[in-house]
Amino acid sequence: MTRLLAATLAVITTAFTLCAGAQTPAAAPPAAAALQMLMTTPAFEDGGVLPPKYAGGATAVSPALSWSQVLPGTQSFVVLMHDLEPAQNKTSKMDITHWLAWNIPGTSTGLAEGVPAGALPDGTQQISIRTNGYFGPGAGPGKYHHYVFELYALDVKLTVAPAQPEQVVETRRAVFDAMDGHVLGKAVLVSRFHR
Repeated sequence: MTRLLAATLAVITTAFTLCAGAQTPAAAPPAAAALQMLMTTPAFEDGGVLPPKYAGGATAVSPALSWSQVLPGTQSFVVLMHDLEPAQNKTSKMDITHWLAWNIPGTSTGLAEGVPAGALPDGTQQISIRTNGYFGPGAGPGKYHHYVFELYALDVKLTVAPAQPEQVVETRRAVFDAMDGHVLGKAVLVSRFHR
């Protein structure tokens, strides 16, 4: 297991604990140092319900994201939004990638609401399970699914090529493999959604 994957799992476990209403753990997880950046959105409170505007597949719009306290030397950012429940229920080998954007310029302080699909003029590349952009949640009635937005600050620009949605699993692995050893900071937001 790579250091990046281990740190990600520790942060997500903490996010689930806090989202469920548990008290802050007495001892910070090993990945706490990676949470120096701050990420916010006007769309929902951390741990809150994702409004329907941002759900419903390819017709949904992506929420605005802002970040601050970025470490010096940041060359690019990666944003990942994924649904954790399929992995927890062991119905899939990888959780669902609702949005993966990489090579966001290191000078950026966020993403506006409704990022258009495809490669952006600033060099940002995108992919998701069904499109080459944001794909809103569609969890059915029942228990809430947890949709985690992760932001990574990197000290490099990645050389991972754009790909088609049917290659989302391979592309996500390639992006995270290329990130390993280059993460300067990380921030996480958790949202919940069901129909």
